[in-house]
This record gives sequence, C-alpha cells and structure tokens, in this order.
Amino acid sequence: MADTSIVIETSKRVAAAATDSRFVRACLRQQVDRTPVWFLRQAGRYMPEYMTVRKQYSLLDICRTPEIAAEVTITAAERLDVDAAIIFADLLLPFTPMGLDFEFVNGEGPVVHKPIRTREQIEALRTDRADELIYVAKAIEKVRSHFAAPRADGDRLGIIGFIGAPFTLASYMIEGGSSRNYVEMKRLMYSDISAWQLLMEKLNTVLAEYAAQQVQAGADVIQIFDSWAGALAVNDYREFVLPYTRDLVQRVKALGVPVIYFGVDTASLLSTMSETGADVLGLDWRVPLDEGWKLAGDACGVQGNLDPIALFAPHDVLKQRVKDVLDAAANRPGHIFNLGHGIVPGTPVENVIAVSRWVKEMSAR
Repeated sequence: MADTSIVIETSKRVAAAATDSRFVRACLRQQVDRTPVWFLRQAGRYMPEYMTVRKQYSLLDICRTPEIAAEVTITAAERLDVDAAIIFADLLLPFTPMGLDFEFVNGEGPVVHKPIRTREQIEALRTDRADELIYVAKAIEKVRSHFAAPRADGDRLGIIGFIGAPFTLASYMIEGGSSRNYVEMKRLMYSDISAWQLLMEKLNTVLAEYAAQQVQAGADVIQIFDSWAGALAVNDYREFVLPYTRDLVQRVKALGVPVIYFGVDTASLLSTMSETGADVLGLDWRVPLDEGWKLAGDACGVQGNLDPIALFAPHDVLKQRVKDVLDAAANRPGHIFNLGHGIVPGTPVENVIAVSRWVKEMSAR
C-alpha cells in the first residue's frame, strides 16, 4: 500500500503539473492549447548523440548509471523539442533484484539463460529487493531538476516513468527472450494456473514498488508497457491477464499520477484493456486512431499512432500521415501524439524533428 504522505504530496504535485504541463493535462483529458507530442523510444540508436554514448557504455551500464541515463533522456527530449521526456531504462531491469539474470546479446536482444518453467523457480523469485532499482529514480530526479523551469511558451515538460506489465515480463521470464509463438509461456499459463497467479502477483509486488520510487522521484506519469499482449486471444487476456494488470494500474494510480497503458497488435483487445482503468491507452499503427478510440471508450484518452516506418517517407507523404492522425483525433481532449511503436534504427532524425514541429503547427487551437 502506498505511503499516505507520499500520495498526498504527489497528488499536489500532479495537480500543479496539470496547470503547467499540457502533456499531463492531456493525460487527464483536459483541454489543451495544442496536441502534446513525444515519441516512443525517442532516445535510441537512430540518434548520433546516443550512439556516441553507446560506444563508451553498454545498454545496462547506461540504465544503471543515473547521470548517463539522465543525460540520454534530456538530450533526446531537447533535440526533438517534444512535450515529455521518458526516462531511459529497460523493461527487464526488475529481473535482477528478483534473482533472475539476463543479458543483451547482439542480434538477439535480451536473453534469460535460465528461463522460469516450474513452480519451484517461481517460488524462488525474490520480491524484497526492489530498492536495488533506485538508480532509475535517481535518474528521474536529475531529469526533473533539469526541466524544472517552464519553457519559453510557459509549458513545463512532462516527465514519464515506466514499468513493464506483469504479462509481458512473465513472458520474457518464461520464454527466455523474444518469441514468435509464445509456446512455453502459454503452456505454463494453461497448465498451472496457481503457478501463473503466483508469478503475476510477485511481479506486481515488485512493479508497484518500482513505480512508487519513480513517482516519488518526480515522474508526472507512469507508462505501463505490455509489449506482448497482442499474442493473446481476448478470452485469454480477460482470464489470465486483465485481473493482474487492473490491479497494477490501480496501485499506480493510487500513487496520485495518471497511467498510460500500451501494447502492440492489440486492436482486438482495446475495449478489454480499457477495463484496467488506465487514463490513456496507447494505440499501435494497425488501427485507425478514431476507430481505436471508439473501442477504448470515452472514459480514457489515447496516445498514438503514426506508423514508425512512415518516418522514412518523403516529407509530403509524412506530413499527410501526421495530418491524418490529427484529423482522426479531431481535437478531442485526451489525445497525445506519438508513434504506434518505437523509433527504429536508421530513422532520419530530421524527420522526427519535423513531425514534432508539424504536430504543434497543425494542432494549435
């Protein structure tokens, strides 16, 4: 349960942020002077400044060193001139304090060398060492301090913390890395419901504390990434995932901050995902924004949803795609412009900057 004094102070801070941050106001579905914009994976391998840092440090070194993580976060937000900075971290960081080692392998991504496949392994996972993740909160403190003052237009940049959703983290634990068919994950989910429940509850215990650290450090909003939710049929999502994701969303909201919940290939799940109570649902690019918002319902905002590969298009084509997304949103309160997934390596930086500028110009009230 969240500390009452922390919740009170955070609620006051978020209430203040709602007056000086259009990004936070949009998350709360309040009227804004223009659509706020930021980009998934806005600090990444497409950006020369980031690649300079990567020549000196590994991905995990950057994540675990607050000064460097803050520098990477700040550089991307300023270079792109966006309305929110998302802290540079990785979804799988909670694995280490839970007692599960992983590494990043070139060409493969994250690899868990001893995947979780039995109840005994789940029982052995730790939930009492989330304080070891405090380096992310320290990075957020530095980012918040840097962006404390309002910008020239009087708006203060929003600070986004993030955590993985229990389903996606459980899937990485069980599969041992990326997967095409999720055989091992679904095998355990279907065959041992009590073990699955225990795993999801343990993850939520750690994730809720991890989110609380980030909020206490100054995050205005928490985004929950459920990258692999699209691998599930609606009935499986409802039975095996929704109760735990709803629990996590509500525990984070109880900290006094809005929650954005994002998944990939989730058009069939949007109406069910809205039952988590998240303030904003992230839409991928596969569903038109207006249709996705209709599925999500009027009780939440939406974030998205330009195809990230459209960033490779000529400017006339790209600008029209940006306009299409904004037209579909129709200036409804609660829209945050973003991509339908992360920026990919090789993306022209100047195109990302142009999209940021066009969103501001075209959405001005």
